[in-house]
Amino acid sequence: MKEQFTVYLEPDLMRSLTEYAERRGKPKSLVAEAAIASFLSPDASERREATLARPLDRITRQMERLERYVGISDETVALFVRFWLMSAPSLPEQTQPAACAKGAERYESFLQALGRRLAKGPGFIQEVRIADIFVG
Repeated sequence: MKEQFTVYLEPDLMRSLTEYAERRGKPKSLVAEAAIASFLSPDASERREATLARPLDRITRQMERLERYVGISDETVALFVRFWLMSAPSLPEQTQPAACAKGAERYESFLQALGRRLAKGPGFIQEVRIADIFVG
């Protein structure tokens, strides 16, 4: 014995159900019952997993790209700091306060330039991508 169950469907979905049932010459309730049974069957979880796999793959590729960009940034900063530390001469003690003041001024200018560059959009990463085309 079957039990009655009322379901509210969006108009488009109801139209699709009606058209499908008419094409097959079956009652809408039978089509809906088969769809629900299919959804609840063990292979339904496999279909849901397949549905999720594509967006997850895209997210994985995006994360890999981000990881690459962060690695490029890390290596760039490390290379710059290493080069700067090897080439910058030590300052005499009496000139250090003036050098610190000048350093703070230059750091502020650097932050402003960085802000302007970031406001323009992706610059460095685009340059790296173009370099990849010529190298790789």
